[in-house]
Amino acid sequence: MRRFLPLLAAVALLATACGDGAGADGDGGPIQLGFIESLSGTYAPLGTEAAKTVELAVDQINKEGGIDGRTIELTTLDDKTAPDQAVIHFNKLKEQGVDAIIGSTFSNAALAVAPMAEREQIPYVSLAPADEQVDPVRPHTFVVPAISSKYAESMLRYFEAEGITRIAVAYDTNNAYAKAGFEGMEEGASAHGVEMVRIERFETNTSDFSSVLTHVRGSDAQALAVWASGAPGVTIAKQYAAAGLDIPMVMTASQASKLWLEPVGSAAEGVYVQSAVGVVGDELPDGRLKSVIDRMADPFEEKYGYPPPQFAMDGYAGVLLIAAAFEQAGGTDKAEVRAALESMDLVTPTGRYTYSADDHSGLDVVNISMNQVRDGRLVPTEWGREQLAKAAEDAG
Repeated sequence: MRRFLPLLAAVALLATACGDGAGADGDGGPIQLGFIESLSGTYAPLGTEAAKTVELAVDQINKEGGIDGRTIELTTLDDKTAPDQAVIHFNKLKEQGVDAIIGSTFSNAALAVAPMAEREQIPYVSLAPADEQVDPVRPHTFVVPAISSKYAESMLRYFEAEGITRIAVAYDTNNAYAKAGFEGMEEGASAHGVEMVRIERFETNTSDFSSVLTHVRGSDAQALAVWASGAPGVTIAKQYAAAGLDIPMVMTASQASKLWLEPVGSAAEGVYVQSAVGVVGDELPDGRLKSVIDRMADPFEEKYGYPPPQFAMDGYAGVLLIAAAFEQAGGTDKAEVRAALESMDLVTPTGRYTYSADDHSGLDVVNISMNQVRDGRLVPTEWGREQLAKAAEDAG
């Protein structure tokens, strides 16, 4: 296992701007960080992975002296994969006087909380990828994962590079992430010479995809793109394999995890799956980006026995971003922390963030890899390896 600089020292080196010293609000007490996540309910398998690395990052920071000598005190609340619970917990955290909040992996919950964070002017770092959180820009809301439209753009670039011009798309109409991804593909397809020849809609509780797959078979699509999270992503992959379709199926980063690979089993072989660069970090050349990934991945794998999935990458990156903002702001003044986030330039396990006044999503498409399942693991395609090289170069 490699040895690296202490976490906040590394963050300071990776951020292009630094704070000017302790803020007037700093009293030496703990920094209060709230965390709302889906730890039970439908999205619990995703949320619990993010929770593991949020706790890991906070623990690393605290063991290495905190932020300007102040430790982080983390309060984690379970939204139960329900937007109304996320709202209740936001109000609890507001009453506790938290300095910032990291938000849920579940897009519908995050979308319920974001307007409240704006009203209360609390810095809110979301682990959900739905575009609506940051399009249009909300002053206090920042997104950690690449947003759905960026994943759509990356997928379309891959199709264009592979000469795929006709696709079928299936998406979950109950999922804000999936809807935004479909809309992004619909908007950008023609620019990449891609035509959607079949559009299939389903709901989160769908368990039989036979009609969807029959319709796709009857089309002249050269590939099937699926936008789903949780159980539907598992079910459609199993039924796709049994249906014997002879076109590639491409899935998004929601499936970039053992939480999808293990239940799908051998049916996952050959399926194409997008991911953040950190999920396939072993394929990266040595450098700044790989070092930050290993800083998180090594202790995670040692503790849990498997590589960190997409959602774990996002949780860790969220803590790095808000910690760097506290340090750059020189304290916990909410306006200064928000301004620090908006000027952030930081390398994390999910790639390099360059937030600005016009962009609160931060990540570019260069930080998204296209992989294929081989022998039960995600392996970057040739195009994906080109993306990894570009991401490593961008990180410096």
